[in-house]
Amino acid sequence: MSVFQYLQNKKNNLNKGIAVLIDPDQHGKKTKEIFSIANANGIDLFLIGGSLVSDGITKDCIRDLKSFGAKNIVIFPGHEMQISENADAILFMSLISGRNPDFLIGKHVTAAPWIKKHNIEPIPTGYMLIESGKLTSAVYMSGTMPLPNDKPDIAAATALAGEMLGLKLMYLDAGSGAQTPVPQKLIHAVSNVVNSLIFVGGGIKCSKDAENAWESGADYIVVGNGIFNDLELLQDLCNTMNTYNNTSIKIT
Repeated sequence: MSVFQYLQNKKNNLNKGIAVLIDPDQHGKKTKEIFSIANANGIDLFLIGGSLVSDGITKDCIRDLKSFGAKNIVIFPGHEMQISENADAILFMSLISGRNPDFLIGKHVTAAPWIKKHNIEPIPTGYMLIESGKLTSAVYMSGTMPLPNDKPDIAAATALAGEMLGLKLMYLDAGSGAQTPVPQKLIHAVSNVVNSLIFVGGGIKCSKDAENAWESGADYIVVGNGIFNDLELLQDLCNTMNTYNNTSIKIT
């Protein structure tokens, strides 16, 4: 079963999830601790990527995760040089919130033959940067403006256009170190118009933030820097996820 089909099956069964985002530049002793907590609580998706990491560091990070027993290791690339053949899949992302041609299609042309050669599963992804109260690394590195966080209609139309173009996953990202998470109204507006998988990341600092995202239509929340700084946050999020998935009534 492909990674995408696995994630789609979870969505069809109304099970919400957590994707652990590991920046290879932060990879070290804490990675194993994070994996142990994640694995014990049924987390089954690991995103690997960052804005400045090198190819070699990415490979080392993926290799170590596989040695721990991690499954569904997916590259979240900030650059085509961060692709590694030992990953299970890659978010083949088009930055549909911006108008930088390199991140809409340019980088993809460079990466596509290599991805095909190494038989890495591409997951066509609409990447949408959302205003978060500060300049994030993703905004700076992409040279694009984020979508306004108080205009859910613009976000919904952007996601709908992406889905019509054939994208299968929408990633709403407030960015690393965001002051505020993606607003519930914006997530809800997107989830109302697309059938795609919906990932929401950036600014998730507590269990309530996660629950708000799931209830608004997110299938997966993405957490990274916060859990590296506070391992208890990951455990709290896991507890909330398992409680949420075990409730008989879920708001969708």
